[in-house]
Amino acid sequence: MTSSLRGKTAIVGLGTAGMGEAPGFSALDLMAQASLAAIEDAGLNLTDIDSVFTAMSQHALASMNVVEYLGIKPKFFDSTNVGGSSFEMHLLQATLALEAGLCDTALICYGSNQRTASGKLVSAAEPNWHEVPYHPRHPITAYALAAGRHMHEFGTTREMLADVAVAARGWANMNPEAFARGPLTRQDVLDSRMISDPLSKLDCCLVTDGAAACILTRADRARDLKQKPVYFLGGAGANWHRSIVAMPDLTVTAAADSGPRAFEMAGVTHDDIDLAMLYDAFTINTILFLEDLGFCPKGEGGRFVQDGRIAPGGELAVNTNGGGLSCVHPGMYGMFLIAEAVTQIRGDAGERQLAACDVALLHGNGGTLSSQVTSFLGSGNTI
Repeated sequence: MTSSLRGKTAIVGLGTAGMGEAPGFSALDLMAQASLAAIEDAGLNLTDIDSVFTAMSQHALASMNVVEYLGIKPKFFDSTNVGGSSFEMHLLQATLALEAGLCDTALICYGSNQRTASGKLVSAAEPNWHEVPYHPRHPITAYALAAGRHMHEFGTTREMLADVAVAARGWANMNPEAFARGPLTRQDVLDSRMISDPLSKLDCCLVTDGAAACILTRADRARDLKQKPVYFLGGAGANWHRSIVAMPDLTVTAAADSGPRAFEMAGVTHDDIDLAMLYDAFTINTILFLEDLGFCPKGEGGRFVQDGRIAPGGELAVNTNGGGLSCVHPGMYGMFLIAEAVTQIRGDAGERQLAACDVALLHGNGGTLSSQVTSFLGSGNTI
């Protein structure tokens, strides 16, 4: 029974590094800084780490590079790379390895210096041969297709998309680590340069440096460490396609499959959720995932996000760090979903801290709306 995994592991350490811009550091440098910070946060030593879970946009053999750089000799290692959702998948994989007794202390980590190294998205993913003749500007071409189709089928407007970006900026303005801060209006988004119709520059995520890492261990051990444990409650992944041209329906993602299974494992309902961390590489993502994860009916996502519903003070807290749209987006964003959820559940989020945060939903996205992984984290009150 997958429900037997609920609450069996917990995050006990968290670290970030190079958030926004970190000139002079490589991707591995930043990853190591975040990893060492997470280990220190947990009150552990580097020698305590006996398993590594990682994926990197700049290194195909990610775990090998991490192990060598840190100088450790893990008993278990995994470089599963399903795009930006890899780290939500790593929470599940690390839990399985810990429960099987294959390891005792897992490091999950990511780092990238894509902003200062090149100023553009860096991806090791190979182009799809059947798309190349049409010269797509991926990933934005794919997401623009989904946004355009959603508009056609459901009457979604650019104003609704803009409201997602405005809400994210509202949260970012309360986050000192956020890269993009300052006033942002719906009209600012609508007036920004069109990149791939209907998505403008401010409908798109940032291009930043950044690294994040967490330490996961079994729950019985977590209770003896110095930090408040943040428990893994459940998770599930789904993958229906690789190329956007093979997506069965441009308005329905595989989150419609991963979500219900993750909810079942975690034993929670929508009413239990205090925080939703959704992979917002583009404004359309947030709308699609709110629908596919069951927060509103299909086609209603655009109307759902209006009137500040997901902004500070709204009825559903979404992407309280500012998201990939305004906080940080160093190529693969999934590790930063985990970082913000842990920060909120611990009660360490400062000005943006939610009044209550016992259950957080994390939803990662990889490729061109391809891999979808839903995970739940919870406080001790949920166990």
